[in-house]
Amino acid sequence: MKKVFWLFIVGVNLSFAQTSNPSSESTIWQSFKYDAGNIVRGIGHAYSRPFQWKGDQWKTFGMVTAANGFVYLFDEQTSDFFRDQKKDIPQDLLNYGWYYGNPQNNYMLTTGVYLTGLFTKNTKLRRTGVLMISSATAAGVLQQFSKFAFGRARPKSGRSKNTFDPWSSDKNFHSFPSGHAVMAFTNAYAIAKQFKNPWVKAGIYTVGLIPPATRLWEGAHWLSDITFGVVIAIFTVEAIDKYLDARYDEKYNAQSKKMRWDLQFAPGQLGVVVRF
Repeated sequence: MKKVFWLFIVGVNLSFAQTSNPSSESTIWQSFKYDAGNIVRGIGHAYSRPFQWKGDQWKTFGMVTAANGFVYLFDEQTSDFFRDQKKDIPQDLLNYGWYYGNPQNNYMLTTGVYLTGLFTKNTKLRRTGVLMISSATAAGVLQQFSKFAFGRARPKSGRSKNTFDPWSSDKNFHSFPSGHAVMAFTNAYAIAKQFKNPWVKAGIYTVGLIPPATRLWEGAHWLSDITFGVVIAIFTVEAIDKYLDARYDEKYNAQSKKMRWDLQFAPGQLGVVVRF
């Protein structure tokens, strides 16, 4: 089965192979073939990154894992807190969080962005669409595999945060990580890369965090499911974005590489600080 999968990937790469970035005079079909190849190769690039990590990358991964482990310690307390707030949350906001985080609605947005850029010959929108589609696919597949592999019980199942049933088909055991967090924040992070203004970025991130927040209010996920989903989104978008820098002539996202995410905690306080 694995051999068949890799042969399929290789075949897609060859069928969409193109050596140079299409110019503004290229046909829509030429641009589409080039972008489709970059989507497939971008996904492969994201999955291959851990094999290329060196000291600093592994240090960052260790710090992120430790931070998520710290969040895990308070999962039951934070779940009780968020679920108690549900009665005060507008139903329209809860509905938005549910529908936006679904894969089919996610791909309607990402495909819409890409096709708009393709047919209007807007290179920036094309590249943004490529980044969004490839990142959502790579992160989404990883998230789906992890849900089955870990089999963590959801808060609303009535079981504790330490309950796991790997490879279960019961959706009550598909809590870690949060798919809504992965999908919604992958889009938000990719879109925010197109803007330099830190306030615009912060606004986009806030919108991207609404779907995962609704899952906390609904008792569908623990806080550590959400935070790790956001981490997957950031790591995936960054990896694919760096790959696309080498595939497209114009570099739209260089300024975003200066961003740094820090976890800060103190007695009774826990938060994430984004430094622009």
